[in-house]
Amino acid sequence: MLSTLACLVLVAAVTGLGGAALGLPKGIVAGTYAGGLTNTPALAAAGEATGSAELPAIGYSISYLWGVAGMMIAAAWAIGRGRRADSSASQALEQRTIRVDHDERASLGDLLSAQPESVSATRIQHEHEATLVATPGEHLHKGDLISVVGPAGSLRELTEELGHASSVDIIGDRTYLDSNRVTLSEPGLAGHQLRDLDLEEKFGAQVSRVRRGDVDMIPTPDFIVQMGDRLRVVGPRDQIKEIRAYLGDSERGFSEINLLGLALGLAIGVAIGMIRIPLPTGSFTIGAAAGTLIVGLVFGRLGSVGRLPVATPTAAANALSSLGMLIFLAYAGTKAGLQFASAMGSSLGWKAALLGFLTTCAGAAAFLLAGRLHRIDWVQVSGQIAGAQTQPAILAFANTRTSFDTRVSLGYALVYPTAMVGKIVLAQALVLVG
Repeated sequence: MLSTLACLVLVAAVTGLGGAALGLPKGIVAGTYAGGLTNTPALAAAGEATGSAELPAIGYSISYLWGVAGMMIAAAWAIGRGRRADSSASQALEQRTIRVDHDERASLGDLLSAQPESVSATRIQHEHEATLVATPGEHLHKGDLISVVGPAGSLRELTEELGHASSVDIIGDRTYLDSNRVTLSEPGLAGHQLRDLDLEEKFGAQVSRVRRGDVDMIPTPDFIVQMGDRLRVVGPRDQIKEIRAYLGDSERGFSEINLLGLALGLAIGVAIGMIRIPLPTGSFTIGAAAGTLIVGLVFGRLGSVGRLPVATPTAAANALSSLGMLIFLAYAGTKAGLQFASAMGSSLGWKAALLGFLTTCAGAAAFLLAGRLHRIDWVQVSGQIAGAQTQPAILAFANTRTSFDTRVSLGYALVYPTAMVGKIVLAQALVLVG
């Protein structure tokens, strides 16, 4: 977040110097900064600092279109780099059976917690005994077989530590245990930690992995489950039917919109967005978009407020995101189109266009460099570009190109509030400084 703010300051300096070199009025320079970084609240702040909305609007309308298109190109470049990195790394989860070659004094839970990445043990078979659900308190003995799930690299390390990979298929032995993917659709369980589901105590079962959207994850006991999550449950065969009923296992869990949680979040977010924050030149608001994003971050972390789940299923969230994106683009296109032709026809039009091009390119280069310096994976960087640009269109573009990879939304949410406030302040500074 600090790096994003530093990048925005750097871009403001580039825009200010470029505007001075081109002989542009400060109002147009500030509006071009807001348009090149596609931030409408910053445009309003620039108009307030200038005393007139006309000059900032000229710079904004000319630079806005390249502000979207240029950053989409930068995000696409980051996504391409991310795909190449992902293809060379072992990201997919694997499952294997390990035979223990020596006695282990540590419990299974302690052994797995020492792994650098999450690894889940699903089944264990002591020598000459039936296959059981692996529990954290279980101790391993020489000759035991254990079925584990996790990233390939972590499984190799665990295999070398315990013994060797076995060709014995204890997963296929369904005499006592079975494995089913169950959809969480019971509202009372959504938003709670996995340990709170009490699957082990109630049914002698455990969750080996969770699929959310198109991503498989190894859950920890404090993992917060959401409506629509598909849980891979391993448990006694005679308990599978009861487990399904307990978790819900209904298709409505995929797409049912949590209307009460959504309405509550929107109301609080809009109220926060309307709070006026004082500045020497007046005051500003962070807007409904930033307010609801902040509330969404809090609700996503909490998962539930009391017994009320406040998270939205992934499929429903994606549908709402696509609908909102269409409405936003229709509004933005209509707004910019009304002023674009007249602005380009003015004597200052080509200078503002050149300055907007420079502003967006400087921002793209700065955001990409910051991601590289922090060694953040490129897919998340594409989301951070969208967040730093405070641009839902780029977020939608990155989500589509990555099949809604969760790293994109993470990057977006991390930097959006900082970028929103930073650009509002810096747009006013471009009017006041110099």
